[in-house]
Amino acid sequence: MQANEYQKRTMDTAVYPQAGSGSAIELYYLALGVTSEAGEIAGKVKRIIRDGQMDTAGLVHEVGDVLWYAARLADALGFTLEDVMRINYAKLMKRKDNNVITGSGDSR
Repeated sequence: MQANEYQKRTMDTAVYPQAGSGSAIELYYLALGVTSEAGEIAGKVKRIIRDGQMDTAGLVHEVGDVLWYAARLADALGFTLEDVMRINYAKLMKRKDNNVITGSGDSR
């Protein structure tokens, strides 16, 4: 499945207030969702440290949940996932070219 096709299909399961509207409520909901799912990834990684065993399948499912929220966020902002991927890649390559990829801050 291609990124933009996946993004379009996320609307099939977008059951939340003002889904597809691009409203502030939608953005708040999606930002909280992606944060929550990223926290679930962190929890599974923490258990690797504690228990010494990795739940690969569980991690992949959580990464998928983060991807779903990222796709919905991109849509709510009027971008495709492929737009976001291109923008991010260009940003990272600029940082690499400027030898600041390992620094901190948004404007490097």
